[in-house]
Amino acid sequence: QVQLAETGGGSVQAGGSLGLSCVAPTDTSRFCMGWFRQAPGKEREAVAALYVRGGTTWYADSVKGRFTISHDNAKNAMSLQMNSLKVEDTAMYICAAKPNVPGRECTLRTKFLYWGQGTQVTVHS
Repeated sequence: QVQLAETGGGSVQAGGSLGLSCVAPTDTSRFCMGWFRQAPGKEREAVAALYVRGGTTWYADSVKGRFTISHDNAKNAMSLQMNSLKVEDTAMYICAAKPNVPGRECTLRTKFLYWGQGTQVTVHS
């Protein structure tokens, strides 16, 4: 079991920016990693995915051009930079990971194995 820990959530005005981080206690250089979000009363939504070894990224249409997923191999940490935030981005953001996934299988539809507890992001108008 790999415990993922997210940090960086908070409250921001619409149009602002926030950065989230997800740290793993193990080498994640061969992982597929992703960010999900879930708003009250809504289903969990895949936001972004990253094939760490190759650098391939995937984004939901709702965040494309505004969010950037990245990885720091030295820190075994994945980040999500969120710019131009909208009220509808308000949700609990959860990171996920799965080891040894071939690059072509690392997408927003990957069935991730490990999950964090989540960090709240609130965007107010």
